[in-house]
Amino acid sequence: MKAAIIAAGLGERLRAAGITQPKPLVPVAGRPLIDHVLAAIVAADLSEVACIVNEESCGIEEHCRRSWPGLRFEFVRRTTPSSMESLFALSGLLGQGRFVLLTVDSVFAPPALRALLGAAAARHDAQAVLAVNSFVDDEKPLWVALGSSGEIRMIGPQARQSGLVTAGFYVFDALIFREIPAARAQHFAALREFLGHLRTSGYRLYGHIVPKTVDVDRPEDIAVAEAFIRSGFTA
Repeated sequence: MKAAIIAAGLGERLRAAGITQPKPLVPVAGRPLIDHVLAAIVAADLSEVACIVNEESCGIEEHCRRSWPGLRFEFVRRTTPSSMESLFALSGLLGQGRFVLLTVDSVFAPPALRALLGAAAARHDAQAVLAVNSFVDDEKPLWVALGSSGEIRMIGPQARQSGLVTAGFYVFDALIFREIPAARAQHFAALREFLGHLRTSGYRLYGHIVPKTVDVDRPEDIAVAEAFIRSGFTA
């Protein structure tokens, strides 16, 4: 299975606070943000990584190849309008089977990724298995409600009472890329809209509950993530 990383965001809120590095290279607990995602990939025994970075960034590819020589990288350099389009830009590199998608700004205990892969392997009928958890520290969390068998019943504000939100990493079947024309025709502006479209279009989506993850978008999120990491991912 290949791993895909969305690392194409511009990190506007970090820039506004005077943080000048490309977001994937912003130090968090002594190492670049992207290294925390790559450590989880290695811990899950994956070795092939497709990554999208924006056209304004520099140094990310060089850092990854230098610091992670055991991984085989393919990079797409493109500035996209949304995380959905970043995913679509990677589609040609991901083959015909399943792949795991990660966002560069999600910090979580590395074993959580292996657990998600195990849960997805047991869901032979799934076109997507989303990591979800109950830690909410985001201005716009994506709420998810699960049925008794783990199937996703609702995605979006109407699922708020579930207390569960997406955690920033997912297993997908490449079949989802059949929906690219429909997503663009409906002018979706975000990955969350595409996920909702998949559910309402009859694709089988499941959720797998994982421990806490921290989304690093704002300067104050860095301190939260660092405390989380230094606690051994328990705080």
